[in-house]
Amino acid sequence: MPDSSSRPNTFGQLPPSKWPGERLGLPRVGPSSVGRPWRRLFGFAIDWAIAIGVSRIFFNYDPAANLIIFVVLQIVFIPTIGASVGHRLVGLRIISIHGGWVGLWRPVVRSVLLALAIPALVWDSDQRGFHDKVAGTVLIRR
Repeated sequence: MPDSSSRPNTFGQLPPSKWPGERLGLPRVGPSSVGRPWRRLFGFAIDWAIAIGVSRIFFNYDPAANLIIFVVLQIVFIPTIGASVGHRLVGLRIISIHGGWVGLWRPVVRSVLLALAIPALVWDSDQRGFHDKVAGTVLIRR
C-alpha cells in the first residue's frame, strides 16, 4: 500500500517537478523543453523595444501607447507565427497545453494578464507564469 502522506490530498496540491515541464510531458532539455528564464527575458526585452520604437515613431513615446502596442503585437503574432517576434528571435514558441492551434482567446488572455506584470512574476515549478496557466499555454524551445 502506497504511503498516503506522499500523495496530494487536496486539489492543486502537486509535488514539484524534477525539471520544468515534467508534469506537462515535456523533455528536460532541447527542442520542446520549457523556455528558460534568460530566453524569456531577452524575448520580452526585444518585444518591449519594438513597442517603444513604434510608440516613439507614431505617438512621440507615450507610455500608455507602449503597453497597448506590446499587447497588440502579442495578440497578433502568437496565433499567426506561434510566438511574439522577440520569442521567435530567441528560439521560443507558445503552444497550448491541450494541443493544436492556440487560437485567438489564449493570446488575448495571456497578453492582457502579461500587461499587468504581476502574473508573469508568479511561477510554478514548471516555470509557467500565472498568465500562461490561465491561458493554458506554455513557452517552449523551438
